[in-house]
Amino acid sequence: MIWKTKITRMCGIEYPLIMGAFGGWGKSDFAYSFSEAGGLGMITALNFPKFEDFRKDLQKMKILTDKPFAVNLSLPHRALDKNFEVESTHERYLKYIDIAFSEGCKVFTTSGYKSSFIEKRVHESGGYWIHKCTLLNHAMSAESEGADAVTILGLEGTGFKNPNSNTTLVNITVMKKHLKIPMVAAGGIGDARGLLGALAMGADGVCLGTALMTTTECPVPLRVKQKWLQTDIFSEDFHKRIYLYNKKNFMAPSTAIAHSKEVIPMKQFLHELVSNAENVLKSWGFNNNEFSSINS
Repeated sequence: MIWKTKITRMCGIEYPLIMGAFGGWGKSDFAYSFSEAGGLGMITALNFPKFEDFRKDLQKMKILTDKPFAVNLSLPHRALDKNFEVESTHERYLKYIDIAFSEGCKVFTTSGYKSSFIEKRVHESGGYWIHKCTLLNHAMSAESEGADAVTILGLEGTGFKNPNSNTTLVNITVMKKHLKIPMVAAGGIGDARGLLGALAMGADGVCLGTALMTTTECPVPLRVKQKWLQTDIFSEDFHKRIYLYNKKNFMAPSTAIAHSKEVIPMKQFLHELVSNAENVLKSWGFNNNEFSSINS
């Protein structure tokens, strides 16, 4: 089945699937497998303090796959002040963008604080800017500042959140009524019905993070993956870690871990996710060879 959404069209990808940004792990050895399987792999720029190492990893990515990929720049959850120790914070981020664009990257994602200065450089280079946020007013602000799309993180996700975070369902259905730019749903999505549910709610794609943590390519020891597979998302401890606001970021799987049953290769994971989604569509009476939400 051919999948067409505003996100597949913008990013030039086969499926409306975007890889989450992984601190420490978001490098070519992990990201290429996601791109190669039909999604948009993500290399996290700040995993490379040295610019030359960043460039080398981008070049390695292009050797591993000829499919599109994106670069993430997570910004501090505060105003970006000047850092005169070596160069300004702004200049450092823009340097990452210039290197990435010179190596063929067209899509840039950001999260955290406002990043309109990044928007200007990305658009000057002919690229696309996708900003990740949690609240409606933040999404609307990103749209007004020129974002080409926004990723909306629901309460079911993991990592940094806002004390006023809402669920993925509420985020997408409500924001669909207020935003004109494409939306990517994030938070708790890890199977075919999650993908279809997000698209039905108004998203143009989904961002997968935790769902990828038990793939073979994820650079984490097998014993850790096996521990994650035993996660009980209905336990009191897990509930507190995920749903209670915490100012500190933490390394833990989101509710999407409930859909992971075993350690499997990335290609197999994405193939099964998409094929299962197609089977669900067919069970609903959808008999077209093309799924398109571009005009929705």
